[in-house]
Amino acid sequence: MIRLVLADDEDLIRGALAALLNLEPDLDVAGEASDGDAAVSVALEERPDLVVLDLEMPPSDGLTAATQIRARLGVPIVLVTRHARPAILRRALEVGIGGFVPKTTPASRLAEIIRTVHGGRRYVDPQIAASAMAENPCPLTDRELEVLRIARTGATIAAIAAAVHLAPGTVRNYLSHAMAKLNTATRHAAAHRAWEEGWI
Repeated sequence: MIRLVLADDEDLIRGALAALLNLEPDLDVAGEASDGDAAVSVALEERPDLVVLDLEMPPSDGLTAATQIRARLGVPIVLVTRHARPAILRRALEVGIGGFVPKTTPASRLAEIIRTVHGGRRYVDPQIAASAMAENPCPLTDRELEVLRIARTGATIAAIAAAVHLAPGTVRNYLSHAMAKLNTATRHAAAHRAWEEGWI
């Protein structure tokens, strides 16, 4: 029996998927969560064999939760997403995600993918993989991505500076460089563009 933790911020989708996966003779949904922070807590409590995470779960996201779960439990992770931005795939693979699938995947096919990933193999949806191979590389530095990630929350320059332990003037420089590279007029527009591309 493969014990699962399932996380999705949409109750109806999570409940339906849990019910369908529980119909499989070798799968057991041992815990559910409605956001990334709760997913980490439930996974630590239940100690499942595998975790299925929705990528978009405000306030935190599935990739952040996956990174924490991988670091603390080392169990395989399958990410499901409605918006399969190619750059997210690269980031997911870097943290050791075992499966990356769109939400349009039928439950029966997801069950097969769960078995594949639990068996130690990796599965990436072919269309997502093809898009990732064709995407443009990210022109931003790690520091620029870091400040844009925080800027996307609406934080002030001072708050961003405090979070990344830099002077406000240095943060302004990073944001200005990022805005120029992305051809945007504001830091919020730059952060949104970076998010749309899957860089943050």
